[in-house]
Amino acid sequence: MILSKRPDIERFLAKPEPPIRAALLYGRDTGVVRDRGGQLAVKIAPNLDDPFDVALLTDGDLDSDGGRLEGELAAQSLMGGRRLIRLRFATEKANLDKQVAEALAAHAAGKLNPDAFFLIEAGNLGRESTLRKTAEKAPEAVAIPCYEDEPGDVARLVREVLAKDSVGLDAQALQLFVGRLPKERGVARQEIERLALYLEPGSGRTATARDLDDFLGVEPEASLSDAAADAFGGRLGDAQAGLRRAAAEGEAGAAAIRAISMYLARLRRTLTLAKSGAGLQEAAKASGVFWKQEREFLRQARSWSLEELDRLQPEVLAADKACKTASSPDSLIAERLALTIAGRARRLGL
Repeated sequence: MILSKRPDIERFLAKPEPPIRAALLYGRDTGVVRDRGGQLAVKIAPNLDDPFDVALLTDGDLDSDGGRLEGELAAQSLMGGRRLIRLRFATEKANLDKQVAEALAAHAAGKLNPDAFFLIEAGNLGRESTLRKTAEKAPEAVAIPCYEDEPGDVARLVREVLAKDSVGLDAQALQLFVGRLPKERGVARQEIERLALYLEPGSGRTATARDLDDFLGVEPEASLSDAAADAFGGRLGDAQAGLRRAAAEGEAGAAAIRAISMYLARLRRTLTLAKSGAGLQEAAKASGVFWKQEREFLRQARSWSLEELDRLQPEVLAADKACKTASSPDSLIAERLALTIAGRARRLGL
């Protein structure tokens, strides 16, 4: 069985009930895989350090001992608790993929210890993976693909982690902080926890964007959000240079197009609110525009129109789709989109 919708995934992670006795978490973002694996593991075995109820294996263990996995899945708890067999599976070896798939199928069917839970945390398994196919088809197992977090997912994670320490961020500070976080969830969580310490756990403090100046330091020159702002402001050279710096630092073209799409959405929301009667500055604040960027953003908002943004939207979507095609020159696609936007901005007088 496949779980891909966030509400379904969150319900399962919070309460993994029978008849499900196995879960496969997989994807490129190992941070998301580990994070969800940790959430699920503590629901099965509250004490993950208990050697009687928890077995932690890697693909190296299976490579050296072919019968180890089924032995662990068949073993009974000596203390009467529910056993958790947790496998961290990073290999691409077809024989091990098949071996784990066979063990999963046997365990899901109740042929080993039916009360044990089998948790597999894997990398980016392709459609040809026997393990992935087995988990997707078995009614007593779930397969959960883990994709890179969207900005909304990251914002939710920030709020949840900070709330545990009774601290928080206002809307502008949250937007700023989320925009500066690394994409890998494990690293992002470390940064969030570091911020909680900076805000003093238990203080009840809600920080503003200005409060984060010392914590964040100077914003990186290669910021993709700045490159998007430069494109919409008609500054092609600056936008192009920013995109190339970001690419050199590992930011793929898809991330650049996402930043452009988010900036377009912010302009659209601002202009929609203004059309409904709000003041332009008030509308920009309601759209989450950072105070340091407000003056330039308002300059652009006075030139762009909803009609112009509507004409631009299909090209942004087409670029996003093109970047997701295998072997696509995503950095060049992003630069071409920035060129298109900057050209239109100049024709609007920017």
